Amino acid sequence: MADEAQGDKLQVRLVTPERELIDTVADSVELPGRTGYLEVLYGAAPLLTELGTGLVTIHGGGGSNERYYVAWGFAEVLPNRVTILAESAQKPEEIDTPAAQREYERGQKMWDQAGEDAERYARANELMHDAQARMDAKGDSSHG
Repeated sequence: MADEAQGDKLQVRLVTPERELIDTVADSVELPGRTGYLEVLYGAAPLLTELGTGLVTIHGGGGSNERYYVAWGFAEVLPNRVTILAESAQKPEEIDTPAAQREYERGQKMWDQAGEDAERYARANELMHDAQARMDAKGDSSHG
């Protein structure tokens, strides 16, 4: 693990059961919580939150941002550290845009055919959201 954050910076670590994707220092980090996005700044109150699917955006000094696609897991927030434990995560260069596009289209088709079935609507919405998050991480926001 990298040295603890210095000054008013956060130490941010993103790991999955298979690997560590990043261990860095940042100004802030945006997380896809289960019920919506949250942004963590240095000095935040301690928090343990469940992750949904979406983008983790790490804001560095000098205007640089790093984005990762994550799906499910937890994030531990401490005043000077954020640890993201995701079931799965991908760097933008690892994302298969055509596969995400196909998943999005499959979700649209499910949505169109859901009729009165609330569970099918929910599943279709989940598929489209997940696919859109992957395309956004890659930088292709053609449906966003």
